[in-house]
Amino acid sequence: MREADDETIEDILFAFEVPPEAAGTRLDRFLAERPEIVAASLSRTRLKALIEDGRLTIGPAPTRDAARKLAAGDRVSLAVPPPEPPEPQPENIPLDIRFEDAHLIVVDKPAGLVVHPAHGHETGTLVNALLGHCGDSLSGIGGVKKPGIVHRIDKDTSGLLVVAKTDAAHRGLSRLFEDHGRSLGLMREYLAFVWGVPERARGTVEAPIGRHAIQRERMAVVSEERGREAITHWELIESFGVASLVACRLETGRTHQIRVHMAHIGHPLIGDATYGAGFKTKTALLAPAARAVVEALGRQALHAATLGFPHPATREELLFESELPADLMGLREALAGG
Repeated sequence: MREADDETIEDILFAFEVPPEAAGTRLDRFLAERPEIVAASLSRTRLKALIEDGRLTIGPAPTRDAARKLAAGDRVSLAVPPPEPPEPQPENIPLDIRFEDAHLIVVDKPAGLVVHPAHGHETGTLVNALLGHCGDSLSGIGGVKKPGIVHRIDKDTSGLLVVAKTDAAHRGLSRLFEDHGRSLGLMREYLAFVWGVPERARGTVEAPIGRHAIQRERMAVVSEERGREAITHWELIESFGVASLVACRLETGRTHQIRVHMAHIGHPLIGDATYGAGFKTKTALLAPAARAVVEALGRQALHAATLGFPHPATREELLFESELPADLMGLREALAGG
């Protein structure tokens, strides 16, 4: 399951049109002489490996022949994957641990903490902190980059997250999250501050989610053919006039699901620069004190408040609740005050 994917990095794309003076030049040599390639520190050996890996096209057709001679007007495109982060190392990062036994650990993640290492976030992640706390006891199923990780929440989302410490627990938790609570008893509820007030007390958003057709770092509601099933149940908790607090229960776990679905029904999350940018003018409708709090928030107002599931080893029903962190509690008080 992919709960969130802020750390996903797209391939770096290079595109060139072969000028007349370069006609007849070998493909690998042509690429090696491009200033953009030089600036990216891509050697001839690296270029050859990328070509042989099928990452280069001439026009619409891929080619794996680094020695191919080019013709004037050829359109050459090269997709370079981001470098793999190094194997994560243990770090002494404080954790807010809500539960721990020999099988699993439940933590309350603060906003700003990336779940696992990725390009641009090689250190200082939750995985680094878990390695520092648990040592070698984390599950190995997730691989060296994601030991024990069975679900994620966005870097700038706070709240509860469970991590497996054994392979058996990892398999059991993975089944739970793949089932999404439909038959195996998983409960995930988020608190979200959104712009506007829904006309109804509760509702369900059932709309497929996939990559945005143009802005590839974003997700979007798309056709069934292009996206994956996504279902979010929401309930109005509190109205502040220009904004409101809603509880969102996930029936599926798509990337940025709550953020995309709430924006889709006209109520994007406060502070969401990706999906709520068009609602910045709403801030002007707030009282000065509330406006200052919103402008200083620096993240989407989303908190993973409730997590419940049967223990994968003991079958004991576990339920964890996390209060709003200080920044979102301050936001609630400011909005309630006008």
